Amino acid sequence: MAKVANKVFLIGPMGSGKSAVGKYLARTLQLPFVDSDAEIERRTGVDITYIFDREGEAGFRQREHEALEELTQRPSLVLATGGGAVLLPENRRLLADHGFVVYLETAVEQQVERVRQSRHRPLLQDVDPAVKLGDLMTVRAPLYESLADVKVTTDHRRVQTVAAEIRAALKHLPQAE
Repeated sequence: MAKVANKVFLIGPMGSGKSAVGKYLARTLQLPFVDSDAEIERRTGVDITYIFDREGEAGFRQREHEALEELTQRPSLVLATGGGAVLLPENRRLLADHGFVVYLETAVEQQVERVRQSRHRPLLQDVDPAVKLGDLMTVRAPLYESLADVKVTTDHRRVQTVAAEIRAALKHLPQAE
């Protein structure tokens, strides 16, 4: 399937700005915005931390996959995925086959700064965030890189600047019918 400008999927680690950039980008492109984690919370009626506590990461990843199956079929949207959405090969296939994938690249130090106050990061409970985020990036960065149609760095950059760079990358793509 050809890539189109009105189906944009944002991937990257927690704290990379997927939600903030996604909301702003969707507004400027006049597209709906969906955060896959928020969609999972809406569908289940509980927060991500609760799902991790009750079902473990495997249970959450299954719910995430089910949400992505539906979300990637929508005709147009800007989708902010969870940081681990790329772990399952079937999710990578869905994202690659159904939209323009943007990797929001962020240094671990920047991630730590951005997620420091968050209480809703189940993978960062009771661990040193810098160590855990570094470990996650070791596994996930190659997946983000291999999946991305374009990579945009978000370190010390404003949301508007990052969104403008993404819009520039979308200019050469057709609109879906």
